[in-house]
Amino acid sequence: MTLESLYDIIAHFSAHGRSTTRSDNKMKYANITGWGKCLPPAVLTNDALSTIMDTSDEWIYPRTGIKARRVSHVSTQALSTLAARRALACAGLDAGELDGIILATATPGTLVPNCASAVQQALGAHKAAVFDLNAACTGFVYALSVATSLVQTGMMQKVLVIGAERLTQLLDWAKRDTAVLFGDGAGAVVIEASEQKSGLIASKLGCDSEAREILHVPNFGTDRVRFADIDGLFTFNFEGQEIFKRAVRGMGEATGVVLTQAGITPEQVDLIVPHQANVRIIETLAKRMNAPMEKVMVNIEQYGNTSAATVPIALCEALEQGRVQPGSHLLTAAFGAGLTWGAALIKWGERVTPLTHCDDELPPCEQSALELIVHAVQGCQQARPSDA
Repeated sequence: MTLESLYDIIAHFSAHGRSTTRSDNKMKYANITGWGKCLPPAVLTNDALSTIMDTSDEWIYPRTGIKARRVSHVSTQALSTLAARRALACAGLDAGELDGIILATATPGTLVPNCASAVQQALGAHKAAVFDLNAACTGFVYALSVATSLVQTGMMQKVLVIGAERLTQLLDWAKRDTAVLFGDGAGAVVIEASEQKSGLIASKLGCDSEAREILHVPNFGTDRVRFADIDGLFTFNFEGQEIFKRAVRGMGEATGVVLTQAGITPEQVDLIVPHQANVRIIETLAKRMNAPMEKVMVNIEQYGNTSAATVPIALCEALEQGRVQPGSHLLTAAFGAGLTWGAALIKWGERVTPLTHCDDELPPCEQSALELIVHAVQGCQQARPSDA
């Protein structure tokens, strides 16, 4: 089923089902009214990585733009819940007002039940419909597009959209080409129905499945042969140069489409908020748009690639830094395993500061980042002694 088909089904039930709240034919928009992030406190630097594998800051940073990443001591749902609480406080909403929760993640704490239900339970959002969405690193862009459609049809009024990952639980710490790239974190936004033109106003989603094998964890899921492999070791196929080429092409084409849809020129984009996968990819995308790097939000240096969480975390930090103003046009683009890709143009609403703040924090972390991963590192090195 295509996303377009899904939207048609949603529109049908919104028009004819009991749950619809739409009372007129006016175009609805889905304004972003709240935003929040959650980054675990344990920092794993390039120098620290050099103590467990053959690498260095001099090797990692020029190739990726990454100097550090976070390692979580709590679950994906815990990261998601705190980011959600902060987004709800920012919007001045109670969780009980939410109609829906969409959690974009490729690393849920549990597959059955979904991770979003744990977030619903923790928040007390008991009237919300909830589901996980897996489009890998493009997950948040996909989820925001789906949530916007749910609001535009009138089926929902208030939706929480989360991007969260705990990728450090999946990495093969004996392979430096992938182990140095990823980190943990979560970001969230609240969208609300509005008649003012704001929120996501154009989007383009797609998937280059011909090349799905070049970014692939083949033994993660029910395809994994039970009891055949060393427990806890996952193969991580990653063909960097080919991923680079396809990422630039996919995101470049998608951004062109959404700008045309919105009737916006590249010069009218106030800020680009791209997926934080590799600084070289970000720079190449900016160059294709003739955009100076001053108009690009980049925070990969501190966090690495947090997959579906990169875009909402970067958006939160852009707001914190005063880089988003009322009426700003924001362009976001992402790509991920699949190879999924997508872009979205967001017109910001009137408010750029939180209504209230959430004082909650994660439980204290008593271990360093290296201590958190030491068991996994030992297991990976024992499983791959020739690569250790």
